[in-house]
Amino acid sequence: MYFTKKNIHAVRVFSTLLLLLFSSSLALAQQPAAASEPPAAIGDGWNSYGGDPGGTRYSTASQISRENVAQLKVAWTFHTGASQLETKLIRKAAFESTPILFDNKLFLTSPFDKVFALDPATGEKVWDFDPQVDLTRNYSEVASRGVSAWRDAKAKPGQPCALRIFLGTLDARLIALDAETGRPCTDFAAAGTFDLSADASTTPEWRGGYQVTSAPAIANDLVITGSSIADNWKVDVGRGIVRAWGARTGKLRWTWDPIPWANTSNPHTGAGNAWSTLSVDSEHDLVFIPTGSASPDYFGGLRAGDNKWANSVVALRASSGEFVWGFQVVHHDLWDYDVASQPTLFTWKDGTPAVVINTKMGHVFVLNRLTGAPLLPVEERPVPQSDIPGEKSFATQPFSTISLVPEKIALEDLWGKSPEDVKWCQEKLQASRSEGIFTPPSLKGSVVYPGMSAA
Repeated sequence: MYFTKKNIHAVRVFSTLLLLLFSSSLALAQQPAAASEPPAAIGDGWNSYGGDPGGTRYSTASQISRENVAQLKVAWTFHTGASQLETKLIRKAAFESTPILFDNKLFLTSPFDKVFALDPATGEKVWDFDPQVDLTRNYSEVASRGVSAWRDAKAKPGQPCALRIFLGTLDARLIALDAETGRPCTDFAAAGTFDLSADASTTPEWRGGYQVTSAPAIANDLVITGSSIADNWKVDVGRGIVRAWGARTGKLRWTWDPIPWANTSNPHTGAGNAWSTLSVDSEHDLVFIPTGSASPDYFGGLRAGDNKWANSVVALRASSGEFVWGFQVVHHDLWDYDVASQPTLFTWKDGTPAVVINTKMGHVFVLNRLTGAPLLPVEERPVPQSDIPGEKSFATQPFSTISLVPEKIALEDLWGKSPEDVKWCQEKLQASRSEGIFTPPSLKGSVVYPGMSAA
C-alpha cells in the first residue's frame, strides 16, 4: 500500500514477461480497434498504465472467474534480455512496466527503456526500439513503468505515426514512436525526441538525477510529462515542473511549476516533482498531478511554511495548464511522504465525480473531482513538533476518515526470535522519539511509522 519510486510494485524480476491465460485464447486481443474510438474506449483492452486515463484498473473482461481461475496455464513467456546486459546498473534495475493493450498489440518496456511490441496471443515480438540510454552513467532510478498510446483522429488511413507510442527515458527524453513499426515519428520535436532536461534547471554535475520513469499522460492531443528527481542528494536539485506537448509536433503548450516559491528561496530549493502516474478526465478537461516532497527531504529549515503544492494532488486545466484546485496530504514534509499512487477517478455514490488519493501514510482521501472539496471528512490535528535548531515543523496535519494502518508503535507490538531481541528493540524504542505518525526527525533519533519505504 505504501510505495516509493524505488519499490513501487516491488518487482525485481526484470527480464521476463509471463502471461497466464485461460485455455489458449485471448479474446480481448481479437477485438479490432475501431479507428474512430479513442484508446480508452476500445473493447476490454488495457490502453493506459492504470487501465484507463483515470487509473481505475478495472476491466469488464469476464473470461476468468472464481470458478475457472485454478485452470490458468502459462500460454507464453517473453524475455526482454535486460538481465543479460553488462552494466553496473543491473544491481538497481527493477521491472516495473505495466503492459498496455493498444491496436491489438501489447506494448511494454524494460528497465533500460527498450520498448517492445508483442502479439498478445502468441507473445511473439512485432518490433522493438532501443533509445540507446547510456548505461555507463549513473542514474537515480533504473526503472520504466511503461508507455502511453495516442491515436491521431486527423490522420489519414495508413499514414505513418497515426498511432503513436510515447516513452519517457532514464536520461530525461520524451520519444514518439510509430505504433505500427517502432520507428521514431520524425515530425515530433527533433526527429522524434525532445530533451526534457531543457529549462528544468537540472544540475549539470549529475544529469542522472533528473529522469522520467512513469508513462506520460495523454489528454486529447496533448502529451503531459512530470519527472523523477533524485532524493537525499542536495538542496537545489532542479524544478519539478509539469509540461504539456503537442502530440503531433512536440511543441511546448504549457508549463506548471508546483513550488514557484522555491525560485526565490536562498539557496533555491527544488523538486516537488510529479514522478508517479498522472490521471486525466477528458470530459471535464482536467489532469490530476500527484507531487512529491520539496528538497531537501528530511530538513525543512530552508523551506519555511506548508510548501504548497508539494505532497499534493493538483487539478489543472488539461488544455491550458491553468490551476483549478489543489489538496495537500502533508504540510512541510519531513518524512519523504510523496504522493506515490496514481489518483483514481470514479463516481461517488450520489453521482458526484470523485478522485481518491492513496498515500504512504495509509490515509485515503476522497475528494470532489471538480472542486477538491472532501467527500469524506478531513480533520487538521496537532502533531509532534521538531526539536532541531532551525527547523519549524508544521503545527497540524490532515487526517482522513480512512486510515489503513496503525499510527503508533507500542512496546507490546515489538517482537523478536528471543526475549533478548525483544528487549533490545524495546530499549531502542524507549530511547527514541516515538510519538505516533508525523513524529519529526530528531537529534535523539525518531521512530517514523509508517515508514516511507514500507511495502
